[in-house]
Amino acid sequence: MKVFLMYEDKDFDLQGKMPQWKEVVQDLELNVLFDTMAKEDDFFREVSEAAILSPLFDVKSILYRQEILKDCLANPSLIKEMYDISLESFDVKKNTFFGFFSRYPIGMLDSSVRAMTMLVKTLKKLRNIADEKSGKFHSKGFKRFFNMIKNELSDEYFEEVEKHLETLEFKNGILISADLGMGNKGVNYTLRKPNEEKKRWISKIFSKREEEFTFRIAERDQNGAKALSNLKERGINSVANALTQSVDHILSFFTVLKTELAFYLAAMNLYDSLKRLEEPLSFPIPHGIGTSMHEFKCLYDPSLALTLNKKVVGNDLDANGKNLFVITGANRGGKSTFLRSVGIAQLMMQSGVFVPAQHFSSSISKKLFTHYGREEDEKMESGKFDEELRRMNKIATDLVPHSTVLFNESFSSTNEIEGSEIAKEVVLALKEKDVEVFFVTHMYEFAHSMYEKHFDDAIFLVAERLEDGKRTFKIKEGKPLKTSFGIDLYERLFKK
Repeated sequence: MKVFLMYEDKDFDLQGKMPQWKEVVQDLELNVLFDTMAKEDDFFREVSEAAILSPLFDVKSILYRQEILKDCLANPSLIKEMYDISLESFDVKKNTFFGFFSRYPIGMLDSSVRAMTMLVKTLKKLRNIADEKSGKFHSKGFKRFFNMIKNELSDEYFEEVEKHLETLEFKNGILISADLGMGNKGVNYTLRKPNEEKKRWISKIFSKREEEFTFRIAERDQNGAKALSNLKERGINSVANALTQSVDHILSFFTVLKTELAFYLAAMNLYDSLKRLEEPLSFPIPHGIGTSMHEFKCLYDPSLALTLNKKVVGNDLDANGKNLFVITGANRGGKSTFLRSVGIAQLMMQSGVFVPAQHFSSSISKKLFTHYGREEDEKMESGKFDEELRRMNKIATDLVPHSTVLFNESFSSTNEIEGSEIAKEVVLALKEKDVEVFFVTHMYEFAHSMYEKHFDDAIFLVAERLEDGKRTFKIKEGKPLKTSFGIDLYERLFKK
């Protein structure tokens, strides 16, 4: 049995995170998102991190997961019920597979029989949901899942399993056959089906008695008891192994089901939290790698909204065909927030969930990196500028064409002339390798030099500032500005 609710043809891998994911989490403040998705559930957080940080790379896979999430949002109570059913299987494992004697065939068989008996009840609950509620689900993933449940967990299957479990209780003893090997030692021990049920007393009287050879072990014959125990273990060993493997298979199925449903429940937690703030949410339109599509309406930073616990300003942009985005303008005008909103939305889209916008359409990126300016760190072995260059070198090592790099005040730890020249060389090299660049900067020399090249695939944005100095936190298209209006901040802080 396969779940296939995250991918169409494989199970979800909790270990498949993107390169340099720790920097991405720090720079985009993704921990706020993960905390909201987890709601203090450590497993929800683990799954959320793994899913958001292991992006999908084709339109079909993204849409497959989107449709499943839409079903989940439409049927939250049923998703929670199925998740709770998957949790029951872990109680089965905890309550049946334990103790010293589980190492031996007899103990292993006893544990497996008890575990399978309990798992059958759990599987029946899942089958009941498939029978009674599957019509509420419309995605390809859930339709396949419920059809699989109905086919694999048929009435005939349950009848056969329960019959075998009853047989393995050995109420009438254990029937084992063996051959004689070298030195009259027993070989080829095989567990046999038990004798037919005892006949009625009247049949016994008139039936011909079959010859039987019987011996009994004395109560104090420890060696005899041990020998008999060894015979039993040899006979049931293969059956015990087979049943244990069957139990493991079912437990593995429930482990995957628990993991994949946990992601959707976590996404639903985020959805509910943002909806309570009356923030817009939509399912994005993904485009193939290399198509250079960027179009959104009212895109906002969900981490900021969740931190402030209120609705925040969103931005609109139509930049299809653009691969270079240079953002300048007023300090504290929303540039960094805008950059985070772009990065978060891209990761959310490529994880198959909704995005924080009224509308969002974007190309799929092969890899996403962030290069943000860092505060001075006492642990740094060299200066900030050297540290920036080392991080840039690390990014360059992992880059592939059609990746995305988000720069935030990069190379500003040196003087503007030197920083601008380095930034220009880095950006030109990335453009040459078909890497998409978003660059927030206050270095006018760099921004202006890029503007004067008149690239067809470049767009220049500025943080809006009104004549009275008020920030609207809107990002608009416009020429690079020579000033970041730091004087406004100075006057606000030191105005008498």
